[in-house]
Amino acid sequence: MKLQLVPARTGLTWVRQGVRTFARQPLAMTGLFFLFMTVLSILSVAVPVLGSTLALALMPGVTLGLMAASREADQGRFPMPILLLSAFRAGPQRLTMLLLGAWYAAGFWLTIGASALFDGGRLAGIYLGGAALPPDAVEQAGFQGALLVAMVLYLPLSMLFWHAPALVCWHGMALFKSLFFSGMACLRNIGAYTVFGLAWAGLLRPCATATNQSPAALPNTSTGERPARQAYRRVAARLANSSAWLGQSARV
Repeated sequence: MKLQLVPARTGLTWVRQGVRTFARQPLAMTGLFFLFMTVLSILSVAVPVLGSTLALALMPGVTLGLMAASREADQGRFPMPILLLSAFRAGPQRLTMLLLGAWYAAGFWLTIGASALFDGGRLAGIYLGGAALPPDAVEQAGFQGALLVAMVLYLPLSMLFWHAPALVCWHGMALFKSLFFSGMACLRNIGAYTVFGLAWAGLLRPCATATNQSPAALPNTSTGERPARQAYRRVAARLANSSAWLGQSARV
């Protein structure tokens, strides 16, 4: 397996390929994504802390299922929901995928734990779903510091896990070897991934604007946050987590 180095403009090509693949099976891909979101959200809400940990541990495997569904759609076939579980079917890679999920959950909680040193755990409480976001929280220096630390620490974590699930399931690579080569692929092509991220941010920005201007964007009297904005924030957070594996157009 040879690492491919691509120019920064390739990030735009990946975005176009993703949009084109989605356009081939829009209803199926939308349904699979929200099924994925629903299952993880139910786990997170039903059992505090433990449910969130389980949801995080399932993230690499289930997002690999989304990649498998994208491959089916790209080839003109209808992606079935069972594909979301393709990483956990009987096979030599199943245990490695479970271990990969455990390492991802541990890394994520370490990231959140580090942010708690700056805001006393407020960001962690919001993610766990047990705390509301006060309207003035984003203006507080402690919360801003916690958010910045979480973002900085999550970046290398996402690079390690970006390609790792595909390398384990589709190429039979060992756990730590897959993490190493995933991180190297992202690091050596950092320009393309930067353009990729900025392009998706630009595409999603109108969605956020439309959400804030919709009739559903009335203030929530208990939290001061608009319900539509609150829902968008949660979806965006989950999408940010899962996006670590969906940009598989770069071949490792």
